[in-house]
Amino acid sequence: MTDDLIHDPKGGVPRLLAIMRALRDPATGCPWDIEQDFATIAPYTIEEAYEVADAIQRADWPDLTGELGDLLLQVVFHAQIADDKGLFDFDTVANGVADKMVARHPHVFGSESRDKTAQQQTRDWEAIKAAERAGQTQTGTLDGVALGLPALLRATKLQKRAARVGFDWPDMTGVLDKVAEEMAELVEAEASGDPDHTEEEFGDLMFVMANLARRMKVDPEAALRRANAKFTRRFERIEALLAEKGKTPEMSDLAEMDALWNRAKAEEKGR
Repeated sequence: MTDDLIHDPKGGVPRLLAIMRALRDPATGCPWDIEQDFATIAPYTIEEAYEVADAIQRADWPDLTGELGDLLLQVVFHAQIADDKGLFDFDTVANGVADKMVARHPHVFGSESRDKTAQQQTRDWEAIKAAERAGQTQTGTLDGVALGLPALLRATKLQKRAARVGFDWPDMTGVLDKVAEEMAELVEAEASGDPDHTEEEFGDLMFVMANLARRMKVDPEAALRRANAKFTRRFERIEALLAEKGKTPEMSDLAEMDALWNRAKAEEKGR
């Protein structure tokens, strides 16, 4: 029956779970899969999440199908490792998140009215999460903000938590003033020749920029990915224009490439 399920093209999640159990079987499974643990798989989990985001940004829906599958595989892999250790299984994970969704949406699954704005629903969501943390003995405001998050995302989450209890500038002016202050301190640190101090001040500037993004309702990770994509497009255009002249970037100079950059920029704006 298990073999039939593994080879069933319409087996869905049960098929995937059966495949992972087979891969992790100590006697007949794959040596590589058997050797893995939570720590060795975690980097792949993070990578797959970013590849999902990349497919969405490119609006590549066929690719998104595959990337979501890869991300689901990571969940199944972690759950099987946990099952092997007697910690929990996939159903525990699925039921846990289902319970959480029901509890956090009383306006859909409970008796609360749906007649409220998205902003009010967001505030209610945060209040429910705060109550959950209190029940888990996470009493500190910043408890539960994962250390393993990308630094920029974690900065944003930390600041959201602090703002929730009133530790925040009253308006945008305070944030912009802080940006100017941190920029000046970074310039001073660089002039001092102390690399450690420079890194510290650069971090402070990045942290306050994350706060500015939060104030402007901008996702800083998405904004930086967009800037990366823009840089990639324009630099590839520079390479293409140089290739038309029989040249490579190494055969060019800054002045020429800067002029071509401006041309690429103008081309994009003229579309």
